[in-house]
Amino acid sequence: MISTAARPYIDASVPVLRAHGLAITTTFYRNMFVAHPELTHLFNMGNQASGAQQQSLAAAVFAYAVDIGKPDALGPVIERIVQKHMSVGIRAGHYPIVGRYLIAAIKEILGDAATAPLLGAWVEAYDSLANVFIAAEKKGYAEAGITPGALRALRVIQRHTESADVDAFTLEPVDGLPLAACKPGQYISIAVDFADGRHQLRQYSLSDAPTDTQWRITVKRDHASEVTPAGEVSNWIHDHVLVGSTVLASHPFGEFVPETDSADPIVLLSAGVGITPMIATLNRIVQVRPERRVIFAHAARDPAHHAHQRDIVAAQALMPHLSVVTFYEMPTDDNARPGLMDIAALPDWPHANANVYLCGPIDFMKAQWLALVDAGVPVTRLHREVFGPDLLDMLN
Repeated sequence: MISTAARPYIDASVPVLRAHGLAITTTFYRNMFVAHPELTHLFNMGNQASGAQQQSLAAAVFAYAVDIGKPDALGPVIERIVQKHMSVGIRAGHYPIVGRYLIAAIKEILGDAATAPLLGAWVEAYDSLANVFIAAEKKGYAEAGITPGALRALRVIQRHTESADVDAFTLEPVDGLPLAACKPGQYISIAVDFADGRHQLRQYSLSDAPTDTQWRITVKRDHASEVTPAGEVSNWIHDHVLVGSTVLASHPFGEFVPETDSADPIVLLSAGVGITPMIATLNRIVQVRPERRVIFAHAARDPAHHAHQRDIVAAQALMPHLSVVTFYEMPTDDNARPGLMDIAALPDWPHANANVYLCGPIDFMKAQWLALVDAGVPVTRLHREVFGPDLLDMLN
């Protein structure tokens, strides 16, 4: 991936990046956006405000330095990033800009420690990685039959309140032509143009079995917290998108694609709004393998915050081997189990023959991943979907 001359400098950068990575990425984004404000249209500025994007990039650069030359380790991370890049329309011409400001940020933060050989090694490493991304994204755009950044007008034909602060929106193409093929677990970007001229894209998982006539997304209204601002796009959608509204959406992307057609058992674990790709998966299995053994476990704060209950009830009526286990953090009088999800409370399944899919908050997925490994589930059977920047520290 890089020359033998550059490799020692990259290896030596690992402790430096661990110590200064966040400062480097914060400086990088700040300087790049000042020089190229048009790029703010491609980046999630909510994640910029919270610092999540800077942390994610720092983790990615650190992981690249650690695993450079290990395609098995880097491959899944690269594929995740490629899919996200295509969903917002990243082009080949963006990479030289990013590279220029990233290298400049390394030089600014490290000062005299950023010697010419070290900076040269990182230029080489960045160019090598950029070429991998450019080639993969070029291929992906060609396979999708779209140009980078292409958006399609979709009309809202139904809006349904699923739970507190969570609404589902059913969309159909304005032009009446078939929708692009997609798979359960994938997402689309929704574009929003604000009154002040800002343009933002956000990704929402498809929350129903795919068809070529309708898509459904489920959107949680993100309130402000002590450490994060309110979600601008999610709040705008909740406040402005009604039945009859038109939204602009991307082609579907995403590498988290649960297998739905197999006869093998499958385990779907989710928390909060992480239920959305799992519902799409469940509804697809209803169509193609209703006799399949499925464990569907979900954790929510309470019944009022449990989305897509209607879908689950409908699936139970058609799937004789579907086991549904619900955990409510706040105790209730119904059949849900109190407290956080505990995999020991799930029905047994053949660990060697069943894939397990996880989606929810990072802490939830960390806890379940470790519990599953401790229970003897092979890591090769575990799959996860991350909403928002992936800090790449699932098992750290």
